[in-house]
Amino acid sequence: MPEIEVAERPGVGPAGVPRPSEDRVVVLSNAVVVLDGVTSRRPPDRDGGWYATLLAAELARQLSERPCEQLRALLADSIGAVAAAHDLVPHDSPSSTVAMVRWSESTVDALVLADSPVVVFDPHPHVFVDEQLATLRASGRDLSQLRNREGGFWVAEADPSAADHAATASWPTSSVDTVLVMTDGVSCGVEEYGLFSWEQALRLADEHGADAVLDRIQAAERGDPQRQRWPRYKVHDDQALAVIRFR
Repeated sequence: MPEIEVAERPGVGPAGVPRPSEDRVVVLSNAVVVLDGVTSRRPPDRDGGWYATLLAAELARQLSERPCEQLRALLADSIGAVAAAHDLVPHDSPSSTVAMVRWSESTVDALVLADSPVVVFDPHPHVFVDEQLATLRASGRDLSQLRNREGGFWVAEADPSAADHAATASWPTSSVDTVLVMTDGVSCGVEEYGLFSWEQALRLADEHGADAVLDRIQAAERGDPQRQRWPRYKVHDDQALAVIRFR
């Protein structure tokens, strides 16, 4: 089993008030799953964190019981199981991004749904993202009516077919040095703020621990309290980062 390090931190909402994290991380003997529960208008007992907790538990069960199954199939079955158990309705339920990495002696498999990326180093970084959401954001379109619809973007919610739209990839295990799995509260440090490159982010984690990456991002955000340099909905987003070291 590779060496796995996890760092997590709750965010601070639009009004500057701390709030519980809606990110979830699952570490198994053969996989790591990172989820970012999407803030919902549902009642407090059914927010994004509630949904991400349930989906994380179901994915952990599926990955353990069906270690060779395709990742899209595992995700579809997990979404369906949670939706059925809690009477979730498509387009009217809390949701979550999904990033999964599973390994065996021969391959490292990854799945990404929405904006929680995976970065594979061999030793050069290969950024594995869901291009659908990134393209829509770049177009400036209103995303509020585009969730889990054709022509829009897809997240885990109440419709198992969302898993069909997840991006997947595989690499020979022998070629992989390290994998980073994270929510967008971490990837923004590279992709939006330009604080460091992916190589520099990994070096910071290797030399000072994964928490140091989160520290650097939050320090930059504290220097932009009015959210003018980097326009964003929250002062600090929830952060979750898993570093999977194969070498």
